[in-house]
Amino acid sequence: MNFGKEVILCEVGPRDGLQNECTILTVDQKVELINDITDAGYKVIEVGSFMSPKAVPQMATTDEVMKKIKRKDGVEYRVLIANLKGVERAIACDCKKVKLNVSASRAHNLANLNATPEETVAGFQACVDLAKANNIIVSGSISMPFGSPWERNIPIQDVKSIVEAYLKAGVNQISLSDASGMAVPSQINSMCKEMIKFYPEVSWILHLHNTRGVAMANIIAGLDAGIDCFDTSFGGLGGCPFVPGAAGNIASEDVIHMLSEMGIETGIDLDKMIEVAKKVQKFVGHDTDSYILKAGKSSELIRELPKGQGKNETQK
Repeated sequence: MNFGKEVILCEVGPRDGLQNECTILTVDQKVELINDITDAGYKVIEVGSFMSPKAVPQMATTDEVMKKIKRKDGVEYRVLIANLKGVERAIACDCKKVKLNVSASRAHNLANLNATPEETVAGFQACVDLAKANNIIVSGSISMPFGSPWERNIPIQDVKSIVEAYLKAGVNQISLSDASGMAVPSQINSMCKEMIKFYPEVSWILHLHNTRGVAMANIIAGLDAGIDCFDTSFGGLGGCPFVPGAAGNIASEDVIHMLSEMGIETGIDLDKMIEVAKKVQKFVGHDTDSYILKAGKSSELIRELPKGQGKNETQK
């Protein structure tokens, strides 16, 4: 396998993690977490979303959070948007990066928006134009390119058509989001290699859910394909809208730990992120799907052998 020496991680817990929680955090709690994440060394943080507060009440205070966080030079603070209103809200709170999203599932997109994925992306043009006129960077996301609960398999040509629609709209940073948790390593590896080959002008991001326990293996497959940017969520918060009770996003601290053990640099302080994940558990009031919070770091397992224990006994 061929791995690079450096990876960029984006913390999506404040948005994709918290939007699934029954407990709605206060503005001050969200600000505290985001400031802690910044201090830990993250260079990209998804602060929240500008959606209807009726549809996503957990994200209703994103505007206020954006205004109160301590911003650090060199760190991208991005927000998920759905339409022109989202760009206007981004302008009002001095948000410098927004992300648009479309489903790769034609059935899903037609049922929700009465449009094909390509038509939806073409409709983003006004958002992109207004954002760029106000010096706001726009990225795009493709949800469920590796499979959906409706079609199961998504033809790769359908995914390419969406990529080309994004490029036509002027968006060249694109996330492949396994929101349904259906992807497996071989699929991740082959699709990512294909996308990098056909669209070298795109900056690719992988957004993985651990719905069926293969997200860590999918990261390895993505690394081998040449992906060097991944979304993660503190404590593994998140979920699958199609599988109630399933595990959520891949836990930030688990990924940082694994990459560190592999000699891959993230620039993120693992100990600080472990403390963030513990704080998140306290704020939401329940345990999360974090292996590191349960088992600790590998380095913490190093112990002295009990005195008097012989060589043969240690090998049993």
